Amino acid sequence: MSATNNAQYSPSLAEFANLDFERSERCGWPEVVFGQGKTPEQIAAILTTLSERNEVVLCTRASAEAAAAVQAVLPQANYVSACHLLFVDRRSAELRLSGQSTAEILKAGRGQGQVLVCCAGTTDLPVAEEAALTAALMGSRVQLLADIGIAGLHRSLAHLTELRAARVIVAVAGMEGALPSLLAGLVEVPVVAVPTSVGYGANFGGLAALLGMLNSCANGVSVVNIDNGFGAGVIAHRINQPAWAD
Repeated sequence: MSATNNAQYSPSLAEFANLDFERSERCGWPEVVFGQGKTPEQIAAILTTLSERNEVVLCTRASAEAAAAVQAVLPQANYVSACHLLFVDRRSAELRLSGQSTAEILKAGRGQGQVLVCCAGTTDLPVAEEAALTAALMGSRVQLLADIGIAGLHRSLAHLTELRAARVIVAVAGMEGALPSLLAGLVEVPVVAVPTSVGYGANFGGLAALLGMLNSCANGVSVVNIDNGFGAGVIAHRINQPAWAD
């Protein structure tokens, strides 16, 4: 960061953060804040500063205490406690997202293209919601399907129409992580696989699911790290974007 940009910081912010104000110019999206490990005061200071320069600001893994601190200075901030995602959206009314639940936010049908986020079980839902909201905030139209894991194969097959209408699928699963392989064998679009830390002892905190996905015999599967719903949402949006971007 240049000396000129450093001078824009308040003294308190400069003690713990060096924000990347040019991220959106390079990458098409502003810097996203990883909230885990930061104090509520730090998150409030960072999001306040970022929101002065960007219409949309996103913080993942934010605690309820951090959300309260941010909302005290940015009342328009939205917090989805189920997936610990905190965001400010100051875009025009036809683009703006708001709400306190993923279902409420996605129901608005904002965005373009078609990203489909699926999770194997209800316990995987927080990671799936993180992926879905990330892609939606970035401008993709997103649908979320929950609890369609392979233990009841009929639950997956019941959604063939939605699966085959998507431009990209995010498949979130713990345990043995088999859902992405199943879905990739049914569609001709990319599948972004997200292993979760859900599972019994031999799941090794998601390692079993991660290795299973990396060893998938189905074509078109790419894998992100354990519980990385945010990363999957970004990838899905970037795959989806060429359908409608200039």
